Amino acid sequence: MRKKIGLTAALEDYLEAIHNLTRNGQAAHSNDIAKALEVHKSTVSAALRSLGGMRLIRYTPYKAVTLTPDGRKLAEDVVRRHQALLGFFVDVLRIDPAMAETAACGMEHAIPREIVDRLAGFADAVLACPRRAAALSLPSLAGCAAPAVSAAAGPGTPATTS
Repeated sequence: MRKKIGLTAALEDYLEAIHNLTRNGQAAHSNDIAKALEVHKSTVSAALRSLGGMRLIRYTPYKAVTLTPDGRKLAEDVVRRHQALLGFFVDVLRIDPAMAETAACGMEHAIPREIVDRLAGFADAVLACPRRAAALSLPSLAGCAAPAVSAAAGPGTPATTS
């Protein structure tokens, strides 16, 4: 849906920020959004006008911003992609959380839903299977009935190890 309406990565960031500000009942005002995204208030106003024109938010200058149902759906998709990538980087790859946050924020806009779903499924499988996790040097896990994957088998080719 975001490609059909010409939603840029920057506008997705605005939807995500509005979602994050309002999910706990807090109002999202231009100043709050500017602070969350570390941008100037005039930049926020222009982005909010664009999102309002796309009917993804309800925006009136000097009033709280709210997501429309379509805007909420898109924002939740961006948040889901962000969280899946962040979790994969931190929990599976053991990347520093700050570096993982930066990478997830950049990749969330370009990665298709199918790839995110597969990454999330892979992360769940690795974290649920202690032997696979041990092969990745995840210290809190050990032992698993499922076969491990051999690196010698090559990319995309599962092979059991004895």
